[in-house]
Amino acid sequence: MADLQPIEAALEALLADVTPLDAERVALSDAAGRVLAEPVTATLDVPPFDNSAMDGYALCALDAGKRLPVSQRIAAGSTARPLAAGTCARIFTGGQIPPGADCVVMQERVAEENGEALIPVDVPEGDNVRLQGRDVRQGDVLLNAGERLEAAALGHLAGQGITEVRVRRRPRVALLSTGDEIVDPGTPLKPGQLYNSNRPMLKRLLETFGAEVVQLVSVPDDYAQTVALLNHAAAEADVVVSTGGVSIGEEDHVKAALESLGQLDMWKLAIRPGKPLALGRLPRDDGSHARFVGLPGNPVSGFVGAWLFLRPLMGALLGCPALAELPCLTATATFATETGPRQHYMRVALRFTPSGIEADAFDDQNSAVLSSCIAADALAVIDPHTRVEKGSPMRCLWLVG
Repeated sequence: MADLQPIEAALEALLADVTPLDAERVALSDAAGRVLAEPVTATLDVPPFDNSAMDGYALCALDAGKRLPVSQRIAAGSTARPLAAGTCARIFTGGQIPPGADCVVMQERVAEENGEALIPVDVPEGDNVRLQGRDVRQGDVLLNAGERLEAAALGHLAGQGITEVRVRRRPRVALLSTGDEIVDPGTPLKPGQLYNSNRPMLKRLLETFGAEVVQLVSVPDDYAQTVALLNHAAAEADVVVSTGGVSIGEEDHVKAALESLGQLDMWKLAIRPGKPLALGRLPRDDGSHARFVGLPGNPVSGFVGAWLFLRPLMGALLGCPALAELPCLTATATFATETGPRQHYMRVALRFTPSGIEADAFDDQNSAVLSSCIAADALAVIDPHTRVEKGSPMRCLWLVG
């Protein structure tokens, strides 16, 4: 095990010299999940005017406790007139506060009769008024570069009337599946063959991490064809990801093909699952290179490797700090286990209890048991040569896209 490298060294090799991709302008309606390439500054106050937080009556707080004539009706979207002294205005949620009014009393507390409203005595200044600029002031930074545009951020931008944003280009990824024994669903299985579970799983994970999968390629157990397909993938993609073929078997050609074409930066890691993992670079005709990540063929190893390596790589290419590291939390183990010479990443389900977070490990942690990943909320990180007792605190990496 002396030649096995720690995950920290692998991440350092993987991310060395990675810079964010170029930017492009897209419509806000098409920007969901994209990453901002530049900060966005507010050009409007939000809200743009003082408005009512509820249906009721707008008045001057000094007139509380009086019977006031209702001098105007203000619906949302209409322009309020200045409030005549000694009167109130019927107002609806979102309606503009008229000049001269400084509070709103909810309609349930007011009795209106013959065009007059009896106002209760305890109506303080500013009550139920949403002041102009309460959320955003003109000139504020709305969102910083590197921010991922999810639901609230999209709404924040739309509130400024923004229709286009500059975002990072999605990393283009070629996803290669190696092995004569791997066939696509829909193809009758022959003896010794398996359906390709890695392809749809990794494609979905890559898309969740912000990538665009531009190639889905099946690679036979043939050295010359492996070289040719790797070379073709590198010409089109920013990142080439393969599954299988990176171990030391006679039919494992990916590592040798990578070394013949480009550069092998890292091979074999002191982690479980996922020891046979190759990292490197594939050259292009223009002098640049594509990053290469060779994941193991076992589906759980591919699943774990995607979270540990592909997610931070996509984050670096997108300039998105939120993707750089998985959120880490401490949970209490509800199980006992012991590790050997490799760092273990166990699939666990989290339970949030009144006494804290508990981590339940799946019984079968074998790297071929993909069902353990379906309900997994986190990866429990256990150091080499460590005994975990029930009730022990443990570090967990939360699996969020």
